[in-house]
Amino acid sequence: MRNEVKRFSRLLCGVMLLGMVGFQWSCCCEPLKTAIQTATLANAEYEPLFNGKDLTGWEGNSQLWSAENGEIVGKSPGIKQNEFLATTQAYGDFTLKFKFRIVNTSGQANSGMQFRSERVPNSTEVAGYQADVGQGYWGCLYDESRRKKVLVMPPKDELEKVLHRDGWNEYIITCKADHITIELNGLKTVDYTETEPTDKIARNGIFALQIHAGGPMEVHAKDILIKRL
Repeated sequence: MRNEVKRFSRLLCGVMLLGMVGFQWSCCCEPLKTAIQTATLANAEYEPLFNGKDLTGWEGNSQLWSAENGEIVGKSPGIKQNEFLATTQAYGDFTLKFKFRIVNTSGQANSGMQFRSERVPNSTEVAGYQADVGQGYWGCLYDESRRKKVLVMPPKDELEKVLHRDGWNEYIITCKADHITIELNGLKTVDYTETEPTDKIARNGIFALQIHAGGPMEVHAKDILIKRL
């Protein structure tokens, strides 16, 4: 009987110890669990703009653009004019998230993501806003083939702290009515309000990835997600 009491006591202590460990684990992991649930809910509001397999929903020069390993890849042997891979659908108010990198040994390559833009007739050009990518232009807002100028430059010193020149960078573009913001790796680089009327500057349009005219280069984009506002 004494041995049975000892075994029961040990078993009871083990159960109590497991309960205490489980309670402590639950308490310490609760913030992590909440963060994961919040992130999952936030991403559930977004829809993919690229399916990760092929270029369905996009159009452009198939000799330059392809889908590889879950990425949109633009490979230029060196071209004399800008080339774009554009969405077949137009968008108005939205938040767009995507990751982007440039492969170019010279360090002078330029690219970007057009938004609220349109194809220029009888040309390879696309006109409209561009979240610029490349040496000297990372994170800026450029008006491509329209006003043809930089609308907003990012804070240079702060940009250098977050920029990954040879790696992946995450952009977040938000457009709502006249207001445009761009974030690069968590840094707000653009906060812009359009003052031109809508008959001059459209508040909707296509997205388009750019290969800039110039020497050989590659552009890679992935995790392209959009939330309509």
